[in-house]
Amino acid sequence: MRKKSIAVILSGCGNQDGSEIHEATLTLLAIHTNGAEYQCYAPNILQHHVLNHINGKEMNEQRNVLIESARIARGRILDLADFQATSHDALVIPGGFGAAKNLSSYAFDGSDCTVNEGVQKAIFNMFEQKKPIGALCIAPMILARILDHVMITIGQSPTAISNIEAMNACHTTTIAGEIVVDKEHKIVTAPCYMLDSRVDQISEESNRLIKEILLLTRD
Repeated sequence: MRKKSIAVILSGCGNQDGSEIHEATLTLLAIHTNGAEYQCYAPNILQHHVLNHINGKEMNEQRNVLIESARIARGRILDLADFQATSHDALVIPGGFGAAKNLSSYAFDGSDCTVNEGVQKAIFNMFEQKKPIGALCIAPMILARILDHVMITIGQSPTAISNIEAMNACHTTTIAGEIVVDKEHKIVTAPCYMLDSRVDQISEESNRLIKEILLLTRD
C-alpha cells in the first residue's frame, strides 16, 4: 500500500526570521510516526532580513530561504517552483515568523498582507483538489488571507484574532495542546508557539494535526 505523501513548506531556519525549528522538526517526526512520508519545499528567494536569535537585532547579511530551509530538511528539499499538487496527498506549513515575513507580508501589513506567489499557488492547487492543508502557529494567517471563510486558530491574541476576522476567516480560541479542524474545507490548524507553550505541547499539537490531516485524506 502506498504511503501518504505530505508536502511541507518551510520559510527559512529560526523562529524569528524563518521556520520555527521545533514546529518544523516535530511535524516531520509526526508524519513518519503516523506512517506517511514528507517532501520539504521552500521558495528560492531572499529572506526579508536576518536576525540574531540571541539579542533579536538585525544582522548586516542576506540569506536565501531555500538554502536556510535545507538546514532543517538535511538537504532533501525542493524549490517551491517545482511543486505539483498531484504528487502529494496533503500540505502543511509550520510556523515561525518566516511565514509572516518570507512566505507573506503579514508581519508588516497585517490583514492587508500579500502572500508569496509560489505559496499561494501551492495552497490554491491543493485546495481546488480538495486535499487537506495544515498550518501551525502564525502560518494559519496565510490561509485566512487567501481562502474564503475558513475556520482556523491562532491561539488567543486579540490583535491576531481581529486580523483574521478582517480577512473574512473564522477564529476559534484554543489553549496549548488543542487544534481546530475545519472539516468542510479540510483545514487543520494549531496555535503552537503563538501561546506560551512547551516543546512537549508542540509535539502533541503537531502529532494531533498530522493525525487529522491523514484522516481527511480518506474523505
